[in-house]
Amino acid sequence: MPHARHPTNPHGTSVFNLLSWSFVCVCAFAFPPWALIAIAVVAGLLVLTCCFCIIKKCCCKKKKNKKGKKGKDGFNMKNMEGGEKHQDDDDDEGETGLTEEEKEEEEKEEEKLGKLQYSIEYDFENTKLTVGILQAADLISMDSGGTSDPYVKVSLLPDKKKKYDTKVHKKTLNPVFNETFVFKVPYEELGGKTVCMSVFDYDRFSKHDIIGEVKIPMKTIDLGQPIEEWKDLESVEKEEPEKLGDICISLRYVPTAGKLTVCILEAKNLKKMDACGLSDPYVKIQLLQGGKRLKKKKTTVKKNTLNPYYNESFSFEIPMEQMQKILVAVTVFDYDKIGKNDAIGKIFVGSKATGLGLKHWSDMLANPRRPIAQWHPLQQEEDIDGQLASLAAKK
Repeated sequence: MPHARHPTNPHGTSVFNLLSWSFVCVCAFAFPPWALIAIAVVAGLLVLTCCFCIIKKCCCKKKKNKKGKKGKDGFNMKNMEGGEKHQDDDDDEGETGLTEEEKEEEEKEEEKLGKLQYSIEYDFENTKLTVGILQAADLISMDSGGTSDPYVKVSLLPDKKKKYDTKVHKKTLNPVFNETFVFKVPYEELGGKTVCMSVFDYDRFSKHDIIGEVKIPMKTIDLGQPIEEWKDLESVEKEEPEKLGDICISLRYVPTAGKLTVCILEAKNLKKMDACGLSDPYVKIQLLQGGKRLKKKKTTVKKNTLNPYYNESFSFEIPMEQMQKILVAVTVFDYDKIGKNDAIGKIFVGSKATGLGLKHWSDMLANPRRPIAQWHPLQQEEDIDGQLASLAAKK
């Protein structure tokens, strides 16, 4: 007992001896029995926790060593098995590769769109490039009857403004055109030009579908002598619809007077049509009934702008009973002093129109004597013409 009352804490003793010594020290003081029991329980839990941690650490080390040995012993076998697998994979890939090539060749054969015979000749004295569209052969059929209505559009890129179209040849896959088109181009500018010949299938009531195209960069050919050759048509990737701009027009109808007023207010973000990056826009208004043009009027030309302001009004006398049969077509043109005036975009309004064209017309009739203004996104002229032709055919 004297040792219990005056214990020492010897260094290097075991955990058990240390706990025993602590317990004896505690007992030396006057603690109630319940406190002694609680201390004993805590001490026991500490001992168990320490033992568990030591055992876990030892087991983990043994497992790691075993894994390491297995890895060393099984390294070569694994590599060998892996090698065999790769060989099998290579064999499989080799077999598949052959079939893929065959499939690709078959697909290429299926993708043949036809071919085009053309001629190119340059007149050095007069700086004129003559492109001849001679004939096409083996074109793919675009119509349900197994034929097409082909024509060729010729342009000299990057200038998209000047384009020529051949005549449309009905229901044939082997059209003979024999048409020539002349571009005035200085020789020093020829290197940056590309002749583009696009073959289309004409459709009276909808957008014309492109069959394929041939592009000839001028820097790749010898212009010292005339060229005449066949080339396979290449497919054309579908592009996002080109943004042509918007036009704001106002419509007003007075039933008692039978008077329709179309006011061309302004346009914005028009497509660039000139080499300088601008346009010279003016607007043409056509009054149509049953596909026939009754009247036409046009605005003044606004020079060098893509955002012209007009505020020009045009009146037409139309009895109320005729209003359901009338269509108003509005076309924005780029004025060209020398050549043809090119259409930038077109819209039409009326009771037979759809979307904004119909809504604008209905709003005008619902609000007599009041001018109703509305912005309209411009669409391709040929698309609108197709819609108008379709409506005329249904009369």
